[in-house]
Amino acid sequence: MANTEEILRRILSERIMIIDGAMGTEIQNYKLTEADYRGEEFKDWPSDLKGNNDLLSLTKPDVIYNIHKSYLEAGADLVETNTFNSTFISMADYSMEKLAHRLNVASARLARRAVDEITQLDPTRPRFVAGAVGPTNKTASISPSVERPDYRNITFEELVAAYDEQIDGLLEGGVQVLLIETVFDTLNCKAALFAVKQVFNRGKYLPVPVFVSGTIVDKSGRTLSGQVGEAFFNSISHANIFCVGLNCALGANEMRPFAKRLSQVADVFVHCYPNAGLPNTFGGYDETPEVMAGQLKEFAESQLFNLVGGCCGTTPKHIRQIALAVQGVKPRQIPKMTPTLILSGLEPLVFTPELNFVNVGERCNVTGSRRFAKLILENKYEDALSVARQQVEAGAQIIDVNMDEGMLDSKKAISKFLRLIASEPDISRVPIMIDSSNFEVIVEGLKVVQGKCIVNSISLKEGEADFLKKARLIQQFGAAVVVMAFDEEGQATDRDRKFEICKRSYDILTQQLNFPPQDIIFDPNILTIATGIEEHAEYAIHFIDSIKLIKKHLPYARVSGGVSNLSFSFRGQEALREAMHSIFLYHAIKVGMDMGIVNAGALPIYDDIPKDLLTVIEDAIFNRRADATDRLLEFAEGMKKKGKEKTIDVAALEWRTKPVEERLSYSLVKGIVEFIDQDTEEARLRQPAALRVIEGPLMSGMNIVGDLFGAGKMFLPQVIKSARVMKKAVAYLIPFMNKEKEEALLKDPTLSAQSNNGVILMATVKGDVHDIGKNIVGVVLQCNNYKVIDLGVMTPTEKIIQTAVEEKVDIIGLSGLITPSLDEMISVAKEMTRVGLNIPLLIGGATTSKVHTAVKIAPHYKQPVVHVLDASRSVVVASSLLDQKAREEFFTDLTQDYEELRQDHYAGLKDRTYLTLQKCREKRLKVDWSTVNPTTPSFLGSKVLDNYPLEKLVPQIDWNPFFTTWQLRGKSPNRGYPKIFNDPTVGPEAKKLFDDAQNMLALIVKEKLLTARAIIGFYPAVSDGEDIHLYSDEEKKEKIATYYGLRQQAENETEVYLSIGDYIATEASGKKDYLGLFAVSTGFGCDELEQKYVRDHDDYSIIMAKALADRLAEAFAEVLHEEVRREYWGYAAAETLTMEDKLKVKYQGIRPAPGYPTQPDHTEKITMWKMMDIAEKTDIKMTESLAMVPGASVSGLYFANPHAKYFAVGKIGKDQVEDYARRKNFTVEETERWLRPILAYD
Repeated sequence: MANTEEILRRILSERIMIIDGAMGTEIQNYKLTEADYRGEEFKDWPSDLKGNNDLLSLTKPDVIYNIHKSYLEAGADLVETNTFNSTFISMADYSMEKLAHRLNVASARLARRAVDEITQLDPTRPRFVAGAVGPTNKTASISPSVERPDYRNITFEELVAAYDEQIDGLLEGGVQVLLIETVFDTLNCKAALFAVKQVFNRGKYLPVPVFVSGTIVDKSGRTLSGQVGEAFFNSISHANIFCVGLNCALGANEMRPFAKRLSQVADVFVHCYPNAGLPNTFGGYDETPEVMAGQLKEFAESQLFNLVGGCCGTTPKHIRQIALAVQGVKPRQIPKMTPTLILSGLEPLVFTPELNFVNVGERCNVTGSRRFAKLILENKYEDALSVARQQVEAGAQIIDVNMDEGMLDSKKAISKFLRLIASEPDISRVPIMIDSSNFEVIVEGLKVVQGKCIVNSISLKEGEADFLKKARLIQQFGAAVVVMAFDEEGQATDRDRKFEICKRSYDILTQQLNFPPQDIIFDPNILTIATGIEEHAEYAIHFIDSIKLIKKHLPYARVSGGVSNLSFSFRGQEALREAMHSIFLYHAIKVGMDMGIVNAGALPIYDDIPKDLLTVIEDAIFNRRADATDRLLEFAEGMKKKGKEKTIDVAALEWRTKPVEERLSYSLVKGIVEFIDQDTEEARLRQPAALRVIEGPLMSGMNIVGDLFGAGKMFLPQVIKSARVMKKAVAYLIPFMNKEKEEALLKDPTLSAQSNNGVILMATVKGDVHDIGKNIVGVVLQCNNYKVIDLGVMTPTEKIIQTAVEEKVDIIGLSGLITPSLDEMISVAKEMTRVGLNIPLLIGGATTSKVHTAVKIAPHYKQPVVHVLDASRSVVVASSLLDQKAREEFFTDLTQDYEELRQDHYAGLKDRTYLTLQKCREKRLKVDWSTVNPTTPSFLGSKVLDNYPLEKLVPQIDWNPFFTTWQLRGKSPNRGYPKIFNDPTVGPEAKKLFDDAQNMLALIVKEKLLTARAIIGFYPAVSDGEDIHLYSDEEKKEKIATYYGLRQQAENETEVYLSIGDYIATEASGKKDYLGLFAVSTGFGCDELEQKYVRDHDDYSIIMAKALADRLAEAFAEVLHEEVRREYWGYAAAETLTMEDKLKVKYQGIRPAPGYPTQPDHTEKITMWKMMDIAEKTDIKMTESLAMVPGASVSGLYFANPHAKYFAVGKIGKDQVEDYARRKNFTVEETERWLRPILAYD
């Protein structure tokens, strides 16, 4: 394996490799008959054989060989063996089960023969055989019978046996890769991977790289067995997969969003081989090679894969065009992932730092739930499903299933119940914890779960050998594991023993089995406290302290526990037990407890527990007093006498007497629905409009819920209860809000002249099921006459965009509560850019923020991206964006605000990541020069413009920097000129200053106190990486100068790293391109004017004169740039822009200046001055530090490329400094001196 894997890894890192196309499509072209399929050997076979394509490897080997060869000649690097159905399971359709092994050997040898022959022709480009392992015609996760959802027509063992035989034959035949493909049921795939490991373990063959290819069956983004792509990958990632990807069912366009998601989560190579479009009416495929290749080229340029090819309907012509299309495109780089526990049901559960505590539902346990046990023992399995469903609905993120009951056949019971769960998507979307003290029962459970589950549990109780044997099998199934703090000496009770056993277990698993540390979950034993036995008094402290040690010394491991054990001595006193659990969890979570088996929905909120009860429980948990147990027992006795309500919830006697606003808040926090209608009605009667109830007390209550959840004092099930209360209150108010809207229309009929104020699409992004905030915003917008299209929760990007286009919406609003939703929002913004949408994007939800929106989302979308803090702001934002005049102003202020946020954010980063120069060059701006046709300037060389009329410059002055010079700045919405005059604080002073400036400006123009002079030049240019070579003539015979550029290196969200060299055509492009240069000054005469004011001791006028000279110089640069665009260069001859448009840089091209962000090296001015003899021709000189004299001067370069934009190089690394110094023939020390402000190192 080492050699093949090493070669493949190198090639896939260097270029995109090609896999072949459809075998069946090519076989059809041969128009083979039944006799052809039978051949001589099978001429008397009792059943029809036509259609058994795999059999052709025996009866028509030349046909199969020629197909392989045609794909190799078309450019394929890998060809698949003709073995898609070569298992005894699939061959049973033809009564040919016994031929399975022989078919695999023969097919592998045919493919190997073709590959070896082509490789010999060009040994520098090795080709490979991929042994195709199909899905079989049966599914392990889906019942073929609607009436019997727990029935399966294939077992895991049968699948493993079939795949074992097939894989053995393929390896015997000489395949170099195993490709488990067209996976529509992940459990089938897990059986294949189990068999791969089994075959390799026998030692008959050296291991080979394993590829796995899933099939998303439709636009829902799921496999046939219901998993999303990310969950599919998580479920198989244990098996040392070399490359993962998608094939079949969809065409390239339809597959793109799912391929993109897989490429984002997979830490291995990724492939993609779609069908030639979707099937037509007759089952054929119509997508041409050119069209398909064009689509896949865009995939490649978006860095979605390392290997590409075709599936159904594709031919050697398709493969040839695809190979040509992706030639030269850099392959996807494997992302570096921080190891973390990732589980999956139908959907992934990623343990991020922001996930908080994960609730494991405890009620599907025959030893812990009387109701569940009764249903199972009475064989009412489908009724028992309701227990699981209720837990998921209540917020359980994992379901624990335990069938350890003496009267049960536990193996059959757990298998049946888990198969039934698989038939219920609303339950099976969450991961499963298989819980048993009998390891055979655990194994039975592992055989029927397609997702990545948790085994609960194993330990060292039976010794190391037993521990290793069980762990090895768990690893082969791909599950995470709970490890108990038990060893051969028994259960650990104190902190040091708990950690000692956990560390020993960790070392055995990670060092001997290479078990992923992130898949290890320790249960250091939550033991019962307050028993009256002295040594039990510190059990809770020992557990909490053991968490700290595990987190510090056992990287990536997780901690769990059975919380109910803590309070076992108080059985029957549920109120007290729940309070103990809540308090214990609060403290355990703070030090790192990740998950636990607990009914979190039943727990009181930490802050609501009466202080006297809180004190006695915490005294017991932390053993703070010698009499802590006695006091807790005494309190418990008191609770028995008084009753739960009077003790635990003293507030329950009082809260109904409080003001309605406080009652609403209380109901929300407690999740109480009984009084919500009457309290909402009372609040409505006190408000001028029903909407105000939502914006006021209801939102205030939900804010409290959010704060408690963020502080770890509420758990997800409790938050879900709060959300239900909120929804009920909003539902109550909606009829009143609709009525108020109708009454408003009757009073003012003009309101109905327009059907609505705009159409707003709202969606909770994919992966997130939280929608309460989104729903509230939707209600508020509808009440303000906006049409709202609500796509609900878990909304895929493609559905958002498709709906936006079809419904012609005006705004898209994205919502999310969980942290992964932030990344999904970025993906939506990127996709909106890719498809060319130009409508605003609103961002909202508990985890979102203005800074995140500005830094992470807005850079990916050129239209307004606005963070909306809450529902009350939504109408203001929407109206500002949909009013064309207001939108310009709003967007300008927003852009400025977000740019400041970005700068502050990056300036505050201590450990910003910098890419190597080589990596940045790979991620440079890639201009498609076939779409760019540079314009030839009206002259080549230089031209001086002297005594330019000052009166032409005055109207083009940008006054905003003028006020900045005087440190005057209005606050929003009065930022900038002329709005600054309306600012209540600085407005009057700004107006006075402006009037004084106008008076002095009029005097300067009238008496010609300043002289404006400029020089411009144009030269043929060629890009060379970051640098630009200039020539004296079109034929480029004489190189007269080189302008050196610097490239961005600080990691950014766009993943494009710019340099000025990107904006000029390369020699290879075949395009003639040009670079312009300029220097302007309006400072001639300024010294004399200043001296006049010096003599008068008039400091105010001195500063005013300098400020106006500077403004005139910038205006001169702007006016001259316009003349260049329209006349001297003429690439925008028809340009008609307003002053406002020009200030917003809406024109084509840029004029960056050396020493400024786009090219921060002042020494580049030396080249400009020498090349155009600027000092001699214009009298604009430079000091030793390269400052221009007169001071009111501007110089720079002209770029005409439509893709050119201003950017900041930012900080750069030592590798770029050294490379730049070498190119400029400077010493590194000299280069560092000039570039010191942008060095990313000391």
